[in-house]
Amino acid sequence: MDTNKPVPKKNIRKLINVVSVVIPAVVAALFGIKLKGFDTSYLPAFYATINGITAVLLVLALLFIKQKKRKAHERTIQVCMFLSLIFLACYVTYHMTSESTKYGGELGLIYYPLLISHILLSIVVVPLVLYSYLHAWEGNFEKHKKWTKIAWPIWFYVAVSGVVVYLMISPFYTH
Repeated sequence: MDTNKPVPKKNIRKLINVVSVVIPAVVAALFGIKLKGFDTSYLPAFYATINGITAVLLVLALLFIKQKKRKAHERTIQVCMFLSLIFLACYVTYHMTSESTKYGGELGLIYYPLLISHILLSIVVVPLVLYSYLHAWEGNFEKHKKWTKIAWPIWFYVAVSGVVVYLMISPFYTH
């Protein structure tokens, strides 16, 4: 069997579409599962830190590409994508092993819209980032730029708002 055969582009696009639907569906389904006996109280601070690092690296990736340092840009984006996978695993693990924390602060009019926009845009950003990456991988940099003009600010917002949401709700964690 020839393992060097390129994967048909149509199949990659189908995979991106499937992943873009499956990730939020699985995350939502796993919220209904509560595993007892695990102390994962350290995870929110950890994945908020991952969000913060991702935000910094996204800015760095933008600077790299503006400076025409394509390889550094590529590697930085790959690290951001890897960190996003780690974030997702930690986020799901925490919510499968812990009860939801209720926000009890006076800034609910800020917190809840921020949280809702963070959640909704975290769903939207998955296909945007994956298609943007695919276009770059295929060498179609014009399409990559078009997709990235939409994907980058959303990804950055999701990363930064994740940190802010954590900072706002962290005083209400009970562990």
